[in-house]
Amino acid sequence: MLKPTALRAIPILGWLYLTAGLIAALTDRAPANRLLRAAWWIDVFLSTVVHAAQIPAALRAAAGTGRSPVETAVLTQVFGATWWKTREAA
Repeated sequence: MLKPTALRAIPILGWLYLTAGLIAALTDRAPANRLLRAAWWIDVFLSTVVHAAQIPAALRAAAGTGRSPVETAVLTQVFGATWWKTREAA
């Protein structure tokens, strides 16, 4: 199995892709390629909606660990399940 650090790099790459796409769109340099544009919108959904939907499960998993609910929510929003499901292995 991959190390938690390597797994957590995946959502970071997603956030970087979102940032690059937003900058490209704001500077009228968005790619014409439909696949790249579709991938960007899928990433928007996964990084915002799906990560946010994981917060209740993350709060339950982090109960009693000493992490604040706010810290747990922020880390889950950034890293998704790759944070709270791998925290024991880290």
